[in-house]
Amino acid sequence: MSVNIRPLHDRVLVKRIEEEEQVKGGIIIPDTAKEKPQEAEVVAVGPGKLQDDGNRQPMDVSSGDRILIGKYSGSEIKIDDEEYVILREDEILAVVN
Repeated sequence: MSVNIRPLHDRVLVKRIEEEEQVKGGIIIPDTAKEKPQEAEVVAVGPGKLQDDGNRQPMDVSSGDRILIGKYSGSEIKIDDEEYVILREDEILAVVN
């Protein structure tokens, strides 16, 4: 997966990982009623937050990491018909091992 975008500072570009659709009792839930997945894969990472002394704080995540994010965190963007979320590193809830 190659995207020609580089996040700035402490921002991270992620792609939500869709969960498998589970049908219970033959009822199909439309896409508009489904909850947004909270698991995502890191696509691109910025260089890190610039501190007061001029040094950059290293990022805790890197490309390819699987992470958990809030349902409504970040800004949704669309690049080449693919949907991504760009958010700050402090909006990441956890790294999935």
